[in-house]
Amino acid sequence: MPSLEVLLAGAVLVALTFYALMGGADYGGGVWNLLASGPRSWAQRELIAKAIGPIWEANHVWLILVIVVLFTCFPVAFSTIATALHIPLTLMLIGIVCRGSAFAFRNHEHREGDLKRRWERVFALASLLTPIWIGVVVGAIASGNLQITGDSFAAVFIHSWLAPFPFAVGLFALVLFAYLAAVYLTLETDDPELREDFRKRALGAAAAVGLMALVVYLLSGTGAPSVKRDLSSSWWTWPLQLATGVMALGAVFSLWTNRFHLARLFAAGQVGLIVWGWALAQYPYLVEPNITIYNAAAPVTTLRVVLIALVAGALLLMPSFYYLLRVFKGGLAFRTTGQKLD
Repeated sequence: MPSLEVLLAGAVLVALTFYALMGGADYGGGVWNLLASGPRSWAQRELIAKAIGPIWEANHVWLILVIVVLFTCFPVAFSTIATALHIPLTLMLIGIVCRGSAFAFRNHEHREGDLKRRWERVFALASLLTPIWIGVVVGAIASGNLQITGDSFAAVFIHSWLAPFPFAVGLFALVLFAYLAAVYLTLETDDPELREDFRKRALGAAAAVGLMALVVYLLSGTGAPSVKRDLSSSWWTWPLQLATGVMALGAVFSLWTNRFHLARLFAAGQVGLIVWGWALAQYPYLVEPNITIYNAAAPVTTLRVVLIALVAGALLLMPSFYYLLRVFKGGLAFRTTGQKLD
């Protein structure tokens, strides 16, 4: 049996995967809201709003779960991350709050005009910037440069994240989320022109994902050398990379041939494998180079109680989430007329 530390770290990874696949697509929807153009720009924005409206708030459950399990079960890692990266974390949280508030105010403003467009811009810009800060945090953690003691403010709180590699990971996260959103949105309407708009966006984003993956890999040589080493020489790396490549090609082929349900499965599989590849490359470290899931773990009694609570919570959360998606995502969100389905 896996140890309690491994099981709880695995729970964090599963929650992160769900957040990337669901919450990440919400961020991507905001990016496409910002980039809406052409004669159907209004319809594109309305489609995005109706697609993410019923579930976007619920998707933050996964991020909350990550934070709670991390500070309860791995307090040393949590304190190190929260201290050394408090600047990008604060900017990330500001983006989440601004994004959610702007989306709510945008939807309650029924009149078309400057006020609604202003809230749309805030929502779109926050959706653009927040994924970058999420990726910056991930890249800084992987870099192995976090420290909570030093001889200057910059050495402790800035140098670890203000570097090419963390920002490359941030841009990688942004294009991944935009890619997911475009693929998902092809299934949210029966309007062939709107579907074609987002099919083209999905294909373009897929190319951007490949480009940014290459950039991140090249920069990891100096930005996160231990992660690059594990991604290059571990026994699992080639099967994982082959599977990720198959998923990516499958998604592109499905989009090219208008098989949108299949494209969604392939795109979700591709993003999920990318998240798991990063986690495997860091294992057993929570923070490179010396904080592991073992030496940062809370007492066994705490781990046991949290694991029991997670199992009990999952028995309630997973059926509830399924029911939520079934109710609000059981059919198309947007028809050609712009009316929501019954």
